[in-house]
Amino acid sequence: MKKAAVLGLALVLAASVGLAGCGQKQETTSEPTTPEEPALSGTINIQGSDTMVNLATAWAEKFMDENPGVEVSVQGGGSGTGIAALINGTVDFANASRGMKDEEIAEAQSKGIDPVEHKVAIDGIAVIVNSANPVEGLTIDQLGKIFRGEITNWKDVGGPDKPIVLLSRDSSSGTYEYFKEEVVGKDKEYAKSAKLLPSSQAIVDEVKANDAGIGYVGLGYVSDDMKVLAIDGVKASIETAKDGSYPISRYLYMYSNGEATDLLKAYLDWILGPEGQALVADEGFVPLQ
Repeated sequence: MKKAAVLGLALVLAASVGLAGCGQKQETTSEPTTPEEPALSGTINIQGSDTMVNLATAWAEKFMDENPGVEVSVQGGGSGTGIAALINGTVDFANASRGMKDEEIAEAQSKGIDPVEHKVAIDGIAVIVNSANPVEGLTIDQLGKIFRGEITNWKDVGGPDKPIVLLSRDSSSGTYEYFKEEVVGKDKEYAKSAKLLPSSQAIVDEVKANDAGIGYVGLGYVSDDMKVLAIDGVKASIETAKDGSYPISRYLYMYSNGEATDLLKAYLDWILGPEGQALVADEGFVPLQ
């Protein structure tokens, strides 16, 4: 009996040692944990396109919500203003509703700035009039003549006998430049009677208040209380800008000094990703995909 008890005790000890050994083995073979990525932090300064300012603000607010250590500052002022700020090295990104001109790129390079273009969304330029205006559409040719001052009365394009009031963005606007090249004519000038307004919202407000007014704004500024004219038989919309059937469509851009890195790259990647492009649609513009 004594022998049997000793043998039993030995087996118990052996089993305990075996179990202990198994426990140690599990600890030494466990998978290493992946270190967490450091939280983003820092500031991003952006200036430029008035067309893009609401979209850029929506991007900034959402990104800061997700990254509390990051501060994104957005200012409008027009594409020309933003590009000038990039050339002077005072912003991280310039928002622009037109491509940079050759002379702007040359000036930037002379100051050691290397502008890199990033397409971030698509926009259609909607031609808008007061809701009371009976005219439903124009051709590109008629639109050009109106903004050059060659057609000055609504009766000449199917409307009432009333002088046309021209509403345009000021010359710092990328939309002004794009509309001039695509509609007014590269070698032509806007009519001197055109009112040059400081923002797209100012054009919207004037069109709503003036039944003889006509203006142009990005799709993100269109609402139900104004009339969007068909141009060459097609109305500006997300669908017609995306499929290319609307004749006055364009890309929207962000410009950086050199390829974006670190925090700037993270922000740009987020804008081009699902969340950023969803906000493009929410703000009335056309996502890239």
